[in-house]
Amino acid sequence: MSVRVKICGLSTPETVGTAVAAGADYLGFVFYPKSPRNISPEQARALAGGVPSSVLKVSLTVDADDRTLDGVVEALRPDILQLHGAETPERLRELKARYGLTLMKVIGIAGPDDPLKAAIYRDSADLLLFDAKPPKSMAGALPGGNGLVFDWSLIAGHRPETPWMLSGGLNAENVAEAIRITGAEAVDVSSGVEDTPGRKKPELIEAFIRAAKAA
Repeated sequence: MSVRVKICGLSTPETVGTAVAAGADYLGFVFYPKSPRNISPEQARALAGGVPSSVLKVSLTVDADDRTLDGVVEALRPDILQLHGAETPERLRELKARYGLTLMKVIGIAGPDDPLKAAIYRDSADLLLFDAKPPKSMAGALPGGNGLVFDWSLIAGHRPETPWMLSGGLNAENVAEAIRITGAEAVDVSSGVEDTPGRKKPELIEAFIRAAKAA
C-alpha cells in the first residue's frame, strides 16, 4: 500500500488539477488570513467543484470560531477539518458534535516531549498531523507552512493510537528518507512544492507525489 499524500495550501485551478491527476489523496485549503495561501470560502468552492469524491478535501483553520467554520463547511463541504491552532480536546468534541466531520489535530514538534502531547487528543481527534514547531525567535512564523524540518527521530519510536500524518519541510528530495525514519503512512506538503511563498509549482507537486508514492 503506497503512502498517502496531502498537498496543502492550494489556490489555483491548475494546481488543484495537477494534484488530482498526479495521485494526491488529500487536497488542503487554507483559511487563515495571515497565510500567503489563504483563500476565501467562495474561492474554495470554485476550486473544489470538480474534485472527485475519492480525493478528500481538507480545510485548514487556526483557532477559528463557529461562524468562520460554518462558512467554510457550507462552501467547501470538506471531508476533514484540520485544526492548526491551540484547540483543546474539549473544542474538538464541540466541533465533532456540531459538524460530524473527521477532525485532524496538528501537533507541533521541536523537542522530545512534544510527541507526548498527542495523547490528550486520543479521544477527540480522528487524525494527527506532526509538524515542525517554529522557534519563538522566528519572525513572522506561521502555525505551519514555514518550510522547517524537525528531527524525525523524535517520532521514530512514537506510535500513537490515533492515525497520523507527517509534515514539516518535506520536499521531493527528502520525503523518502522522512518516511523511512518515521514509518509515516501519510505525508503532507505545502512550501516544499512552491517556488515562492503561496505559489505552488505543478512540476514540484508531481515530483513530490512521485517520490512519496515510490518510497
